[in-house]
Amino acid sequence: MSTVLPPACDPDAVWVFGYGSLVWRPDLPAVEERIAVLPGAARRFWQGSPDHRGTPEAPGRVLTLVDAPPEVHCMGRAFRIRPDAVAATLSALDHREKAGYAQDLREVQTDLGAVHALVYLALPGNPDWLGSATVDVIADHVLRCRGPSGPNRQYVLELDRALIGIGAPEGHVADVARAIRAKEASWTLR
Repeated sequence: MSTVLPPACDPDAVWVFGYGSLVWRPDLPAVEERIAVLPGAARRFWQGSPDHRGTPEAPGRVLTLVDAPPEVHCMGRAFRIRPDAVAATLSALDHREKAGYAQDLREVQTDLGAVHALVYLALPGNPDWLGSATVDVIADHVLRCRGPSGPNRQYVLELDRALIGIGAPEGHVADVARAIRAKEASWTLR
């Protein structure tokens, strides 16, 4: 995958929208960061991670965005990348999001106005697509998986904490995190 900035994109004002691990572990050379909202999108743990939160034999579950009605929105973080670091940052993000993700340029709303931000999306039909499942099935799957970036449960629980921290607790993430905690609590009671 290689990122090619759209012609309308100013290389001195490249924004990236984070809705998953970029919310709690951005590791980006940003010169500016804002809480941002992407309308018409919802987070779902429907993408497989054979390289970070799982393995090829047991891919973890990570987020993608799915289309939602306009009144539904996804809150995350927008980062304006340091101009001298754009090429290296996009190359690093392409590697980080290599398993089934593609880039899209979307308008996100911030308290200082709208910006066009690069968003990494995993679309149905990509080789690592896992698709819809119940919260319990997702939680069980997450609890079984671990990859080079750590346990899959860490991805879910850290994101849940980070979303609460930015004032954006989110239903699907919160439901999966709650199910993981409940399952782990039941193990300690045995």
